[in-house]
Amino acid sequence: MTKRTSLKLTDERQQLLDEASELIARDATDDPPMSVVIDAALTHLLESHENLENVRDCYPPQEIKDCCNTSVLVLRYRTSIESQWR
Repeated sequence: MTKRTSLKLTDERQQLLDEASELIARDATDDPPMSVVIDAALTHLLESHENLENVRDCYPPQEIKDCCNTSVLVLRYRTSIESQWR
């Protein structure tokens, strides 16, 4: 990963940040800093990956995909989003 000094906020990325911010805000008046929102999202991503790896050999692939309710099972930067369980 390269370190960058700025984060380009496209409309889609801003929408995702706004939605994530609403999830972690205490109430409607709370406005958490972007760094807190990003930290929470990254922590969730890492925990979700660990959970998927822990059950990969215990359950059928389609059952895991249905239970996790996610379209992103593998993400490769600048190549594609793909499912290992097709």
